[in-house]
Amino acid sequence: MPRLLVIGYGPIAAYAIETLAQDDRFTLAGVLARPGREGSARALVREAGAIWTSVADVPKGAVDLAADCAGHTGLAAHGPALLARGVDLISLSVGALADDSLARTLESAAEEGDAQLEMAAGAIGGLDALAAAAVGGLDSVTYTARKPPAGWRGTPAEETLDLAGLGEATEHFRGPAREAARRYPKNANVAAAVALAGLGLDETEAVLIADPMRDGNRHEVTASGAFGRLSLTLDGRTLPDNPKSSALAAMSLVRTLRRRIARVAL
Repeated sequence: MPRLLVIGYGPIAAYAIETLAQDDRFTLAGVLARPGREGSARALVREAGAIWTSVADVPKGAVDLAADCAGHTGLAAHGPALLARGVDLISLSVGALADDSLARTLESAAEEGDAQLEMAAGAIGGLDALAAAAVGGLDSVTYTARKPPAGWRGTPAEETLDLAGLGEATEHFRGPAREAARRYPKNANVAAAVALAGLGLDETEAVLIADPMRDGNRHEVTASGAFGRLSLTLDGRTLPDNPKSSALAAMSLVRTLRRRIARVAL
């Protein structure tokens, strides 16, 4: 029964902890929270686990597996120390790997601790097919994100678009997935996931669109290669308690954790 450490205490962490509480194959060891936010984390876990603010505070041998729900900053802050300690880590922050320096640091730490960093698929599907297709060779991969204007608030889209007054679907970014992940760290994890499964961060085209006719997020992936052609469209819903958090991303994290301990895995 793995003792699980959760990085973060937001909506996705809450979903994972609540869902896994019904699964007797897991024990919640504790949560890593930002200093000063221990109270928020304690309200989430109640008496089920400990609250720590750094990996150095976690007793040696207290954790078998970790789940990152805290975004790029959480992975950068805690991932290397956990991996170097030998703790396998599941993360939703795939876009963080667009930073070559961080990617190298995480890989070196994993080698040091003989541990593994696994990226959950997050808010998109079909990555297994895309990764398989990459074995035979891919010619092109394009990822398109269509979100309502409100979904792009607080991003570089505000520099070129009047999001509040937008009357039609408008493209505000087109370029390599690496650049999309860097410029939109809270919005382009899917672009990075698609890229890493297929042609890579620099050869995968990402297109980001603000669409006032949409009330949810649409993810589109097209690819061609020796395998044939792939076309995927996914209309995602958000978690009921948070309109910015993908329900499928939270479910994907739980699914990946369960697969890690399954005797027969798919």
